[in-house]
Amino acid sequence: MSIIRRLNISAVRNILQLDIEPSAAINILYGENGSGKTSVLESIHLLASGRSFRTAKLDPLINSENEEAVIFAELGDGNQIGLSKSRRQNHQLKYRSEKQRNWENVARELPVQILDANSFLLLEGGPKSRRQFLDWGVFHVEQSFVANWRRTKKSIANRNLLLKNRNPDFSQIAAWDSELCQSANEVDAARNNYFKLFLPLFIDVYRSMDGADAELLEIGYERGWDEDKDIEEVLRENREIDARYGATQNGPHRADLTFGIRRNKAVEILSRGQQKILVSAMKIAQGVLLSQALHRNCIFLVDDLPAELDRENRAAVFRQLAELGGQIFVSCVELPAILDCLSNSPNVTTFHVERGTITV
Repeated sequence: MSIIRRLNISAVRNILQLDIEPSAAINILYGENGSGKTSVLESIHLLASGRSFRTAKLDPLINSENEEAVIFAELGDGNQIGLSKSRRQNHQLKYRSEKQRNWENVARELPVQILDANSFLLLEGGPKSRRQFLDWGVFHVEQSFVANWRRTKKSIANRNLLLKNRNPDFSQIAAWDSELCQSANEVDAARNNYFKLFLPLFIDVYRSMDGADAELLEIGYERGWDEDKDIEEVLRENREIDARYGATQNGPHRADLTFGIRRNKAVEILSRGQQKILVSAMKIAQGVLLSQALHRNCIFLVDDLPAELDRENRAAVFRQLAELGGQIFVSCVELPAILDCLSNSPNVTTFHVERGTITV
């Protein structure tokens, strides 16, 4: 069950020691800026994925007066996850008391989505963020996806290494092409199948949130190479171009999602507020699909939403999140702004955060 029943955090940023028992429903962490409330959400995200949503480097997360940060969670079904990160050693991740080589098992056990200021760059940013969004969902729904994606990455990395040579050996490149073609088709098929499931759910969520031009919005999935050609043919035809650039120009690593309205990019038509509603609907739709496919709720981390949306749109987002029935962690500065949006939600627990310390 994807619910955090107990959360313990030690030496993460300004949190020296924290031990709470969150509600299975909505948890609000409120306090002044810099009090540590976002660090709680960051710790949950780090435990679930191995990554922070605030920085690419993990060492700054460790409290300056300590050598090691520790995050521990006991889940609703009794399973336990523990992570320790020291300055001088690699991380140690344990799940069910067993050391883990990677985050695959933990990520499946603890599916976490983040809604913060960076989430709203999903439309404006480059294809990488949209591929990561798509692959998060495919990973959870299609069990074989991660193995095929690893094969794809390995094939592309080795192919690129050969392409960087002054006189590339195309016979060796052809050998990696064979491996790449097989895994690339599997990755594309998994993404395409997921997208077909995701799209109608997203449209329903977006429409229910009064999304602008919901009927005119067009979303497409681009696989990363010519739709009318096999990947094998594309790689063969573009070998000289790839050699010139020293990198593979076509493949699943170039996949993207497109958003359009009346033949224009949606980001050029929608206002900033409308873009934020669209992205919120995308994230929530992924939670809906996860629940339908796996009968497991996604945990949502919502960081300072009042600063990003007006009252009406905040209410629309929280209404949808509450209807999912999963666990939600919300950080904010002004508690009334959130409680006002959750007046019809009885299961709300609040935590006051001040200088890294929490009181209920």
